[in-house]
Amino acid sequence: MVDIPGNVFPRRLDRRLPMAQKAHGIYIEDENQKHYMDASGGAIVVNAGHGREQIARAIYNQILSHDYIHPTMFTTQPVEMLATCLAQKAPGDINRFYFFSGGSEANEAAIKLARQIHVETGNETKYQLIGRWKSYHGLTLGSLAATGRTSFKTCFTPLLKENLHIPAPYCYRCSFGLTYPSCRVRCAMALDEMIENAGPKTISAFIAETIPGATIAACFPPEEYLKTIAEICHHHNVLLILDEVMCGMGRTGEWFACNHFDVVPDIITLGKGLAGGAIALSAFGVKENHFNTIKNNSGTFMHGGTFSHHAVAAAGGLALFDILDQENLVQRVKTKGEKLGTLLKTHLLPLAQVGDVRGKGFLWGIEIVADKKTRMPFKRSLKITEGLWEALFEKGYITYKSTGLAGVDGDALVIAPPYIIGDDDMEMLIQAIKSTFIEFFN
Repeated sequence: MVDIPGNVFPRRLDRRLPMAQKAHGIYIEDENQKHYMDASGGAIVVNAGHGREQIARAIYNQILSHDYIHPTMFTTQPVEMLATCLAQKAPGDINRFYFFSGGSEANEAAIKLARQIHVETGNETKYQLIGRWKSYHGLTLGSLAATGRTSFKTCFTPLLKENLHIPAPYCYRCSFGLTYPSCRVRCAMALDEMIENAGPKTISAFIAETIPGATIAACFPPEEYLKTIAEICHHHNVLLILDEVMCGMGRTGEWFACNHFDVVPDIITLGKGLAGGAIALSAFGVKENHFNTIKNNSGTFMHGGTFSHHAVAAAGGLALFDILDQENLVQRVKTKGEKLGTLLKTHLLPLAQVGDVRGKGFLWGIEIVADKKTRMPFKRSLKITEGLWEALFEKGYITYKSTGLAGVDGDALVIAPPYIIGDDDMEMLIQAIKSTFIEFFN
């Protein structure tokens, strides 16, 4: 039993956490002046680096100008400007953005919006949601019901609305036992089967992470997967919601990850890196025609929130957007991400316990296996991921944990550094990961 002093109900109850004192660039410093390389941006959040003065000044100035403005009474310039900036980068005719505090809120609101769009267009029978197994969309009850990570749901199953799920595009552990490309993206065709079997007139939307993040460790889908999914959705009048809370805002080398696949969803969600971690901010973006459907029928989206469309949060997001744009950091992720991927594959794939290294830009996963030939995972009870994470943390390197990739078993680490990381730091990080693996398994 760990003694936890103070009055905070902390996120971790199994250990006393070090006290963070400073953070700048890609490093965090604790109360003992120990430095940690933040190679995951926390929970894949910090993209422009810690301690950005431009963001701090924007937030400070906005508070002094006008802080809390209720969004049903006024609009504000930061909110209007951030929406315009996002619309200019967004794919297709995704032109309207609604702002929240966290990714769970954005995904839950997107699910509600999809349902209301169908109701407004006379399709009241469309209410069911389809998600994917091994997915994560948040921990509020609606987004948790959509999530396909079983371990997060088991305790709360009696509270959740039952949703439908199909297998994820996880080629390393294909649910159908097939091999790409001869599989002809069987995992995408599973959506068509699910819609047909459940009844096309009952399905409202399909929600999926454009690039699955922590649950299956940056598993980039086959090239034609999302186009096939989009075609199936269009055929059945099912709205496509792409969750880019983790993989959006330049994380994969594109402002929006769906640009890799030339797909325009009906609704897209953003969060985490939308304000670079400096302040809580998330959003959904929706196509103009769907916005008009709501505006021209009921005239209101049946949703709200005390802190939606918050001027101070939007000011932080706008400053972050300017940094990404002015410093050309998204393009930097594209080019430097190739170097990071090459380093990871070159130094880690030869290790006996590394089954796969995959990803794009600055979002990479390292899957850890007990047997490389059979891809047999370690038993979850061994807590391999946690052990490796702790060893790296002790050395001063922060990664992100991914578990339960193979049923309840399976281990991985996610590498997702701030976009400003330099070549020397990347090489130092890879050497630290390599030496830690060797020490841990020997």
